[in-house]
Order: sequence, then C-alpha cells, then structure tokens
Amino acid sequence: MKFITRDVPPRAAWALEQAGVHPLLARLYAGRGVSEAKDLDTGLSQLLPPAGLKGMTDAARLLADAIHTQQRMCIVADYDCDGATACAVGLRGLTLLGAQHVDFIVPDRVVDGYGLTPSISQRVHATGAQLLITVDNGIASVDGVAEAQRLGLQVLVTDHHLPGPDIPAADALVNPNQPGCNFESKCIAGVGVMFYVLLALRAELRQRGVFSKDTEPRLDGLLPLVALGTVADVVKLDANNRRLVAQGLQRMRRGQLPPGMSALFQVAGRDASQAISQDMGFALGPRINAAGRLSDMRLGIECLRTDDTALALQLAQELDAINRERRTLETGMREQALQIAESLMDSEDEPPPALCVYDEEFHEGVVGIVAGRLKDLHYRPCFVFAASESEGLAVLKGSGRSIPGFHLRDALDVVVKLHPGLLLRFGGHAMAAGCTLLEDDLATFEAALQHIAAQWLDAATLAQSLETDGPLPASHLRPDVAIELQNQVWGQGFAAPLFHDTLEVISQRIVGEKHLSLKLKMHGQAIDGIWFGRTEALPAYAELAYRLVLDSWQGQRKLKLHIENMRTA
Repeated sequence: MKFITRDVPPRAAWALEQAGVHPLLARLYAGRGVSEAKDLDTGLSQLLPPAGLKGMTDAARLLADAIHTQQRMCIVADYDCDGATACAVGLRGLTLLGAQHVDFIVPDRVVDGYGLTPSISQRVHATGAQLLITVDNGIASVDGVAEAQRLGLQVLVTDHHLPGPDIPAADALVNPNQPGCNFESKCIAGVGVMFYVLLALRAELRQRGVFSKDTEPRLDGLLPLVALGTVADVVKLDANNRRLVAQGLQRMRRGQLPPGMSALFQVAGRDASQAISQDMGFALGPRINAAGRLSDMRLGIECLRTDDTALALQLAQELDAINRERRTLETGMREQALQIAESLMDSEDEPPPALCVYDEEFHEGVVGIVAGRLKDLHYRPCFVFAASESEGLAVLKGSGRSIPGFHLRDALDVVVKLHPGLLLRFGGHAMAAGCTLLEDDLATFEAALQHIAAQWLDAATLAQSLETDGPLPASHLRPDVAIELQNQVWGQGFAAPLFHDTLEVISQRIVGEKHLSLKLKMHGQAIDGIWFGRTEALPAYAELAYRLVLDSWQGQRKLKLHIENMRTA
C-alpha cells in the first residue's frame, strides 16, 4: 500500500482560515476542493432552488391538481435505504400538504426485480390509485410507465439514476440526469429529489391560495430522513448534498427526528443527540437496507413513516434482528467466496484480472456486499452471483464492484457487444453494476470480463494507493479537535479526514478474536489505537494511516486512533 498525501492549495486554505475556519479544517476543506467560505454555509437559504430541476413545474401542478380533486396516490419505491427514505418523505410530505389518500408499493427484489415494471403498474391500478409516483426509480421504466398510462393512471417519475437510450413518456418527470436538465447537483439522491418536489408543490399550493407564508406546513422536519437516505446511498457529497445532510444532522441532535429514526438510533446503541454522518452510513442505513435484502422493505418504510413511538421501536427491533441475520449470512458467504477466489489464483498467488464467484447457496440479497469485500481484499473488479428467477426463468443475478480505472457498467456494455444476448439485463455505474444471465452462460461471461480487464488494467492501475491528509500536527492532538472533525459532514466524494504518521508500537494484542488493540506513541505521548479486522502483528515502528476519534467507553471519553492501513515498501 502506497500513501499519497492530498494536495492542499495554499491560497484556498489561507482564505478559509482568514474567514474564521478552524486552521485544521481549513486545510482539510481546501484539499477537498473548497475554496470559499460561502461553500461551507449550510443554511437552508443556500440550497439550490427547485425551479432548476427540469419537469418540476409539471410535477408540482400534477400533484396540486391531484390534491385538489382528492385523487388516490400510490408511491412505487425502491428496496434500498434511499428508496425507503424517499417513500417515507413522500408519504409524510404529501399528507402534510393536503393529500387524503397516499399508499405505497415496494417491488420484491427476487420476484419483481428492479423498478416500475408493467406488473407493478397493474398492482398499483388494482389499489384504486389514480396517480402513480415513483421514487428513486422510473427513469428506465419505459414499459412500466406505458402500462400504467394504458390503465388510465397518471404518472410522476422522480429519480436520480442515469437514463437509458429511451425516456419514459410520463406525465411529469423530475431527474437531474435527464437530457436537458441544468440542475447543478447531478448527484442528489432519490430522497433529495422527492424533497425538492415537495418544496415545489408547496410553492404551487401557495400560489393557488391554499396556503400563505404564515400558514403553510413546515417541511424541514423531513430533513433527517433526507440526510439518512443521502448518506446511505453513497452519493457524492457536493455542496448541496452537504447542506441537506448538515440540516438533517442539526435536527437529529435537537431531537427533531421521526420516532422510527430515534428507535433505530436506540437499537444501534447510538446517541441521536451526538449524531454524525457516519451513523447514517454504518448504523441506521444498514438496518433499513437489511429489510430490502432479506425480508420486506415495507418494514423499513413503516418504521420511518409511523408517529407511534411504541410501534417504531418494535419495527426498529425487527430491522435490527434482520440486520444481524444479514451479517451472519454475509460472513458465511464471504468465507465461501474467499475460498472460491483462492482456487482461482495462479501459481504465483496472483488473482485473475477480474473475479467471478458463484455458489448455489449464495443469497442474492447480499451478493453486492460480498463483492465489495472481495474487491477490497484482492483489488480487482469482482462479480458475485446467486441463483434467482426472472420472468419464470431460472437465472443467476450478479452484483459487481470495481476499482478506480475500470468502469464496470462500460465493461458490461462491451460484454454485450462481444456476446449479444448473453446478458438478459444489466446496468449500473463506474464502481457498481449488476447483471442477469443464464447459469450455462456464466463461464462465457467470466472469460469475457477477464479478457476486458486484462486489456484495460495495467500495473499502475492495480497498484493500490491511499490518499491521506498527511501527518497530524501535535497541536491538533486534542479532544476538542476530534469532536470538531466528527461533527462535520463527510462521506462519498468528501472523504473523512485520514492522517498518516510513523508511530512507535508500544504494545499490541488481539481482542474480540479479530481486532488488533494497540498502545502507540505519537508526538511523545501514549495513545490507544484499534485496527478492526486485523490480527497480524505490527513492527516496532510502523507508518500508519488513521482517523482521530473521541472514543466513549463506560462513560469515559478519550482520544483514540482508528487504524485504516499500513504503508508498505
């Protein structure tokens, strides 16, 4: 592993520090592309205006008309945390704004597949709904939208995914990535898009005289849900997304969050009054996602939509139990996948240029997680497959994770060109993608993917490196600095601070059978460290990449280093 210190433009760091930003934060922000203090203003007034989203006027009018005529609405959600929070935001927000009849449907991951399919449109029609609203899906659902309209439904598509060659002919379509949309934040999550639709709807209702500025419902109570979905979906935290997350975190810390989120904090052993962005990604998000992976995402949505505290706690406990089951299942699958991957090594213990792993016992709900674990271990593009069913066919569904320099969705496109008809379905992005194929075609797919990887990947691309913020000055090795760092909004595209130093290892021992507990010397003082998931001993002096945290244990709080990696020659 090679450490690369992040470049920090000195003028930008100086300008931020002169504007009153903490000196260490000024350096960290400048290294992440922030050049002006106004980019750090997280006030609601700084949010990009909804009018910048193409189709927003049509969407607001469609919804306002539906509310005026008391139409029945049905939200079609996705089965991940972004989809669940977007659905909860839609249910809560539309009700606040006067909708009388709002229901929801979540496709089953195994039975229905992804998105608004014709069969899902038929199910929505059977509920008696007159207006179908998609959240976090729909941009690729050309046939599903057409079927809904054939049945007499009006359709509003809200999504954030990249479109395919054809755009569905919905009555209104809001997606920052649709052709012709100039909205600046292309990476807003599905839940953020739905929140923006509600802002535009409220403005439309105000213009129609339904509300005044003094009587209109407040929508800022939805921001904790927006923050949760945004962080959990691992979208890039550009300035607008950071504002949405920061506003959500502020309300969580003040106790202004839905009962379901409060209950999720409780079962995860986290303190909502001390909420940080990592809680969304590593505590609440996985518990919501587990429902979509192994059970029914209705559980997650009901938890987030209810105002009954007792029911919220009951549902949160169910989600926590499902997440424990998910972890157990994932552990077993990961061990089996590692064994399969080991069998693919060549005589020099080198993995092939791309990994494809399948076992008939794998569960399709966690193949993406396992693919990510394999990718991290072997630093190769990796697909993990599980047996499934699609439209009556016995198939394999695969989820892939990639490394920088290998665009996974583009690679699948090349596979299709090399072998037309091989993939029944595929889609995704640069770093994550999925596909469906027949079991008999797995070997052909594996050979094709490895052929492409051998062409696209060179030694430089496969050389692992880790970007850090350099050494942490002794003057910043303080609890107040750790608190300041933890309270900022970090995430995808705006990485949490990671420092590196050569440290003396005073003592080390294994705890919990799989973690390395350390006593280290840094700037002349002793400090505890922990390296989760590592059991190999460290040398007497080691160049380590670490995060500075304020650890809480048995009522006491003290500085600690969370070790992430070690530099090797």
